[in-house]
Amino acid sequence: MAGPRKPVVEVRRSQRRRRTVSAYRDGERVVVLIPDQFSRAEESEWVDRMLARLAAREGRLVRSDAELVARASRLIKLYLTEYGNQAVPGSVRWVSNQNGRWGSCTPADRSIRLSHRIQEMPDWVIDYVLLHELVHLIVPSHNAQFWALVGRYPKTERARGYLEGVAAVVGTA
Repeated sequence: MAGPRKPVVEVRRSQRRRRTVSAYRDGERVVVLIPDQFSRAEESEWVDRMLARLAAREGRLVRSDAELVARASRLIKLYLTEYGNQAVPGSVRWVSNQNGRWGSCTPADRSIRLSHRIQEMPDWVIDYVLLHELVHLIVPSHNAQFWALVGRYPKTERARGYLEGVAAVVGTA
């Protein structure tokens, strides 16, 4: 059984670079920028080091159900405090079977599900979608009271615009 595939690495040397090293993903490739005066041994050492940093950074982006629960608690404290237990979900989890919505809420069993498609979106977008679903625990419909509560989140319009842009490009939600 084969292990994970090692990424294609492109090393770019720069005469202007003196001490700094950086790396970024460009599609399937990893580009590592190093000073021109580095030896081959230093280059190899820095490539390994930068690949490890990228992997660690990307590993932190994996968002868990437990993180969603903590995020929901934080949002309730910030925006829905006066609703107490009425705003607390029974469960919050990521799902991969939601391709036509960003999230959903079932008030009857107090469950909230967020589409895996938003896992890599910015935190402020995830917060908006989660708050939207938390508000459904208080107000099941999309009436004026619902939008007033969702509107407490300062980045509501920005997040809605972001999601509309993604939907327009992808053609869903």
